[in-house]
Amino acid sequence: MNPATGADLAAVAATVHRRLLDAGAGPAAVPEAVTRHAPLLTSAERDDVVGRVRARFAGLGPIAPLFDDPEVSEIMLNGPGTVWVERAGRLEPTPIELDRHELELLIERIVAPIGAVIDPRRPWVDGRLADGSRFNVVTPPVAIDGPCVTVRRFVLRRQTLDAFCSPGTAARLAGLVADGHNIVVSGGTGAGKTTLLNALASRLPDRQRIITVEDAAELQLPHRHVVRLEGRRAGVEGSAAVEIRDLVRNALRMRPDRLVIGEVRGPEAFDLVQALNTGHAGCLSTIHANSAVDALRRLATLVLSAGTGLPLDAIGRQIAAAVDVVVHVERAGAGARRVAEVAEVTGPETTRAIETGAR
Repeated sequence: MNPATGADLAAVAATVHRRLLDAGAGPAAVPEAVTRHAPLLTSAERDDVVGRVRARFAGLGPIAPLFDDPEVSEIMLNGPGTVWVERAGRLEPTPIELDRHELELLIERIVAPIGAVIDPRRPWVDGRLADGSRFNVVTPPVAIDGPCVTVRRFVLRRQTLDAFCSPGTAARLAGLVADGHNIVVSGGTGAGKTTLLNALASRLPDRQRIITVEDAAELQLPHRHVVRLEGRRAGVEGSAAVEIRDLVRNALRMRPDRLVIGEVRGPEAFDLVQALNTGHAGCLSTIHANSAVDALRRLATLVLSAGTGLPLDAIGRQIAAAVDVVVHVERAGAGARRVAEVAEVTGPETTRAIETGAR
């Protein structure tokens, strides 16, 4: 008899789990149920299936093993059926399949710990898992084919600047950080902005007081004097939301030598630009954008969202005075991330390339 494949064992585990749920049985009944359903499994295969079934009863259930794979950066469930992952920068299906009942049970386990409620009136929720991974859940009626779950793994690696660019460009970037230039890292979703930001921030002088502000704490800095602030969503029990804008304002009162903002995505952009124009130099942050120039335009749009009434041309001039350098990062074909451009800001919507194709 040929040994069972991973897909075979996953299928056995799914069937046994479903039968135990239908029977109202719990984890204690797993070993006997596996033996009864698949008596020809070897001892090692039986132990494997027992572990898989027990995992389905606790924590993140059938997708829990995916969190043990350091190459998996995204986990995607597009309704009942196959679970997909992004592994080493490429999308691929897994042997794991969930029916609708299993998927709804998984969503309950994901959402319950953060006190969120998801129902037809508000059929989506964002949050963070215990390990720092971020998740998004969308359910019917807006998710037409069934509940969808997307998990962005917390797999930030402490990479050096050399991992993104040539040694010469890495040295130039390290010098810009050390000299106190205000730097914005731009790029698309999954381009590696946070990882590059972490690499840049790691080159900050160790003697300085660094304050980080993030929507979900991801940065891992080796410095001795780091204060980490994290935003919070409003809770169903009545706890108030803590917005990034509030944290930026508060951080400026905490005597920062350097301010590192995980991502500028809202009206906090106004407070950041104001701070940079009033003596708070050496700030690092990221922004979603398709190029260095586009980063300046998007930053201006975010400042406008603060509702200050400032005209666009005045906002553009303030941004040009506040931001010194934009580092644009892109995802290469094989899933690798690389610095595509290092640009000096010369005007409201103009830059001068310091480095291009910096690999």
